[in-house]
This record gives sequence, structure tokens and C-alpha cells, in this order.
Amino acid sequence: MTTDHSQPPHIDTGRAHPARVYDWLLGGKDNYPVDEAVGETLPPEARDAARQNRAFMNRAVAHLAARGIDQFLDIGTGIPTEPNLHQIVQRTVPTARVVYADNDPIVLRHAEALLVSSPEGATDYIQADVREPDEIVRHARGILDFDRPIALSLIALMHFVPDDQDAHGIVRGLVETLPSGSHLVLSHAAIDLFPELAEQVIAQYAKGGIRLGFRTRAEVARFFDGLDLVPPGLVTATEWSGDGVRPPAPEESGIYAGVARIP
Repeated sequence: MTTDHSQPPHIDTGRAHPARVYDWLLGGKDNYPVDEAVGETLPPEARDAARQNRAFMNRAVAHLAARGIDQFLDIGTGIPTEPNLHQIVQRTVPTARVVYADNDPIVLRHAEALLVSSPEGATDYIQADVREPDEIVRHARGILDFDRPIALSLIALMHFVPDDQDAHGIVRGLVETLPSGSHLVLSHAAIDLFPELAEQVIAQYAKGGIRLGFRTRAEVARFFDGLDLVPPGLVTATEWSGDGVRPPAPEESGIYAGVARIP
């Protein structure tokens, strides 16, 4: 389903949604009591993880924009939180084109904030689920040139796709649609860095009806199979910093993060 502002989106306020829980963790106001109820049960480190994820995205896309990447496909966008991805990359490349995708109707309600592009560039939004990759790519082809490099951004998304839903296959399929010189930007919750905290988070999300598939470093590394990891490789979110990007302050993190080039 493509963006349609003529009809108000139906929002299920009786069931928690990852995008709205994430918004709550970031201190946003576009969430409902059911989302807050999940967030309140999470350990304080969950707020840190949301912040760290967001900061990693900022650094990673700034790094790529500085190297001339001017097309971005961001899946699992979440509720707009400034600076949004297009604002970051268009500071460096005003002509950059960005396609956002998310499966929460509340993101559609706020899509106008995602569509305020620089005059030279373009942004677009589709309400779709990463489990429907063909639909996302079909829509993105109307905005992005798939004959030129594209950065695929999957920030704190794939741990919401358990193994029985073929998370690795989904990412592999998306990567295979991209030309040489494209990049994969991915962050993912770890099961093996702070196991007790991770299990607590998984249990609390499950009570809210949200399944999680946290993974080990080796399992996260599989998302990058066949790709060329950009230094410093697959590290925690607070350890990743690209060339020319101000590194973050040292801080523990339960999130793996990496950027890789498609050869």
C-alpha cells in the first residue's frame, strides 16, 4: 500500500507496536498506553539501546553521504524523530533521494515529516512490512535508480523477525536487488553480550504480544555474508564510527552494528 493521505490510517491502540514502543523509549509522544506499558517494564538499558541505535544511524548515513552515496532505502523507519535520515544525508548531498518504509499506520499519519525534502532531492514513503520485500522494492524503483548505488538501512529491525520468518533470507533477497557499490547499514540486538538483560527484554515484549529474535554475533554476521564490511567491521553500536564522523563516547551497548559494501 502506497502513501494515501485521503483516508486516515487505522491504528490499533489495543496492541503494542515496536515503532511506538521505540518512540516511547526515545522520549517521544506518538505512542499509546499499551506501548508505554511495555516500555515501563523494560530495563533502563532499553532506553540506552534506542538512543545508541539512533546515533549509529546518524553516523552511518552521514559517513555514506560524505562518500557520495545519494540514494537510501530505509525500512523500519519508525515514527519521525529529528534529525530524520533524509535531513542528515541532504546536508551533505542536497540531491539525495530517500524512500522510507514502515508497517505501523501511525508512521503513515506522520509521513509528512518524512517527505519534507530539500528542493533538489526527493523523499517518499510506503506503508509496508519488511516481510513484503518485493512490494517495497517495487515501490522504491519509482523513486530510486537501481542501476546506481543505494544504501539499504535496517536499523533495529531484523530482531523483530524471528528465524521462522526467514530473517536472513529477507535481507539476502533485498541485498540481491541492489547494484555493486551499494551498502547495507544494519543494527541488531544481541543475545550474547548481556544475556540476562536480553532475556528480560524478550520476555517483556512477548507479554505485549511482540516476538523478538535477538541473535549472537555470529548470527548477526550472517546478514553481511558475501559483503565487504567497512572498518571497524561488526562491532557494538557505540564502537562504530566511520571516517570523518565524530566518534561516540565510550559506552557499553547490547547492540551489534555494521556497514558493508556490496561488491
